[in-house]
Amino acid sequence: MQTRPLGRTGIQVSAYALGTMMFGPYGNPDPDDCVRIVHRAIDGGVNVIDTADVYGGDGESEKIVGKALRGRRDDVVLATKFNGPMGSGPNRRGSSRRWIVTAVEGSLRRLGVDHIDLYQAHHPEPGTDVEETLAALTDLLRAGKVRAIGHSNLPASDIVEAQWVAERRGLARFRSEQPHYSILNRGVEREILPVCERYGLGVLVWSPLAMGLLAGRLRRGSTETASAGRLHWARQHMTDERKLDAVEALAGIADQAGLSLPHLALAFVTAHPAVTSAIIGPRTPEQLDDLLAGAGTHLDDDLLDRIDEIVAPGTDVGPIDVAYVPPALAQPELRRRIMR
Repeated sequence: MQTRPLGRTGIQVSAYALGTMMFGPYGNPDPDDCVRIVHRAIDGGVNVIDTADVYGGDGESEKIVGKALRGRRDDVVLATKFNGPMGSGPNRRGSSRRWIVTAVEGSLRRLGVDHIDLYQAHHPEPGTDVEETLAALTDLLRAGKVRAIGHSNLPASDIVEAQWVAERRGLARFRSEQPHYSILNRGVEREILPVCERYGLGVLVWSPLAMGLLAGRLRRGSTETASAGRLHWARQHMTDERKLDAVEALAGIADQAGLSLPHLALAFVTAHPAVTSAIIGPRTPEQLDDLLAGAGTHLDDDLLDRIDEIVAPGTDVGPIDVAYVPPALAQPELRRRIMR
């Protein structure tokens, strides 16, 4: 397993990271099986474990990860996230100082550790001043509770603003970004990945297998269908005819190259010079073994050119339902002039 620098933090991370969103009742409900997945990933050369307080409901994923890391904490770069709802109250979520100082204690307790290596804002928070968020995270860094801070799903303009605010206010800088990136959704190649390179941010991409469309099982004519959970959260993405057509074309390229479709997909995202690590989210040990078998796969220029012909650089074949939508697009009143 190749290792790469996480931006300019000095931390070395594996080209694949283990995502644990599938740990718990909404994925793999067997905690012991999930622990085995973590151990097999570490043994296979993965040294990044990525989780979040909301994964599994009520912090279940963090609890499982904490159990798996007993006696192996120093072997991994432990990443988790805050911002998502952890209760019904309006202040039990978000990126305010009030919630961050509470959320980090909850994550530390569930994980059973005294520090988090990478603490990430899970989603943009337009209603919260980024200075408020950075000031709270800076204090956590100085207290030794976190080692580096990052964000996820931020638009390019927000990434730049956060860097400027940190510099002008003398606050800690965000050191990483976690965007959605796959062959089917390449929009981040336009601005987000170049901006991350410009500011020296590490990039851990989520869903490089396009929420399972590039896993090789959901093919035209196949009897296998997407899970009820995926159809609930991303029905448009999972049933998009344009994406299904692209999958068939990509599968043909993979077959000709002697590769499985998921190995092709993972090799594609990790080939981008801005990408530090691809987050894989296996639900079973067998799925993990299959993904790890593709580590080190290299795509030559001819193969990458053929992929570009199917999905042009910087384009999305179609939207992904769970992706962040900026307020200016989500709220009609922000793009319609009021006539009086």
